[in-house]
Amino acid sequence: MKTSLGKLYLIPTTLGDNDPLEVLPISVKTIIENTNIFIVENEKTARRFIKRICPETIQSDLDFFHLNKFTSESDLPSFLEACLNGTNVGLLSEAGCPSVADPGSDVVNIAHQQGIQVVPLVGPSSILLALMSSGMNGQGFSFNGYLPIDKSERKHELKRLERLSLEHNQSQIFIETPYRNNKMLEDISNTLSKGTMVCVACDITLPTEFIKTKPASEWSKNTEDLHKRPSIFIIHKS
Repeated sequence: MKTSLGKLYLIPTTLGDNDPLEVLPISVKTIIENTNIFIVENEKTARRFIKRICPETIQSDLDFFHLNKFTSESDLPSFLEACLNGTNVGLLSEAGCPSVADPGSDVVNIAHQQGIQVVPLVGPSSILLALMSSGMNGQGFSFNGYLPIDKSERKHELKRLERLSLEHNQSQIFIETPYRNNKMLEDISNTLSKGTMVCVACDITLPTEFIKTKPASEWSKNTEDLHKRPSIFIIHKS
């Protein structure tokens, strides 16, 4: 008799150090309670999250596969062997939703190739929450990941995204390494046209949440310190 395949659950986490059940539905807790094998970027923070949302879970019963920049692509299929043997596996994000500006898409792709059902669970996406609260175009937008680190290249990319926004009526979303947020905002205000709208969404879902949309020229007067605070940037020129 053929064994039924296990499922690959895409498990979201919080965007910061708040109570998981403030932002995650009880269904996420239920899935974690019934899963013992996880694919994670960082085992220490994954264990901490699991302990917070499911304190009754016996940590020694859990198995972890590590998915990060040191993981060999050839190792990825082995992460899903349990699914082929009928056991569910959880792909756990470090923050927010797995596979969206987060590792995991390669594993999800392999799951599809092997006929394993992929089940995305509801949780906070900083990208979508920022767009929702920006007042910009929720029907036409693009997520661009990280912009170049080099100052001249970054300014060139900002102008390119501004042109795309104008030509296609498309909001342009991007992120930055948190310790460079203030510098990014400075470059935005100095590079973009004065009337281009800029949204900064910082610490989304946390008590320190800061979300503002205003013209690029007004951001030069910004007094909000974004240093080391997870932020999303959105621009729109019309």
